[in-house]
Amino acid sequence: MRALDLQSQLDEITANTRDLVQPERLAATDAAIQDLFATGIEDRILQAGAQAPSFTLNDAVTGKLVRSDDLLALGRVVLKIFRGRWCPYCMTELEAWQALYPQARESGALLVALSPQTRRQNDFAAQQHRLTFPLLSDPGASVAEKFGVTYLLPKPMQDHYRSILVNIPFINSESSWRLPLPATFVIAQDRSILFSEAHADHRVRPDPQDVLTALQT
Repeated sequence: MRALDLQSQLDEITANTRDLVQPERLAATDAAIQDLFATGIEDRILQAGAQAPSFTLNDAVTGKLVRSDDLLALGRVVLKIFRGRWCPYCMTELEAWQALYPQARESGALLVALSPQTRRQNDFAAQQHRLTFPLLSDPGASVAEKFGVTYLLPKPMQDHYRSILVNIPFINSESSWRLPLPATFVIAQDRSILFSEAHADHRVRPDPQDVLTALQT
């Protein structure tokens, strides 16, 4: 999988969804995205130049605590914040990054991903998609909130996900229906953010080549 193919793959998921899903459900999703964008959430995420918060979270596979300060002692960190294994856009993106992982390592960087889903759900994701970088569980999206990317899923979208059997409170073991925007951060060893991108539209993701370029700065 080539890095430049990522957004086209995501667009293909969107096109297939529009062919298969009832128009009223698509309209609810599109409206929720527009409403989320209107809140100004994209302007509130931590930007390049800001200091990244420290965190300590459990690794899905090993169960061990992973500390961001320990990672940064080894090199720069590419941090991927994703919604969960139920999101095809997220898993397509993480598979793309799995293919790019050697390039990130050649740049002296580490790659980690975190989501609000439980450790068990993250473990399922790692095994199913053959991900070899750490997947960290972020209960209640508390770390994602520090990066400025959390929001409360509106009631129509809660109903929509229930209707397609995506039980987010069960998946996250938390009842609030809080989710993060899918987000990408490159963090320098002094905790300064070198790259920051997140979109209210979960169907849009940054070009991995832009992220890899940030690792060279």
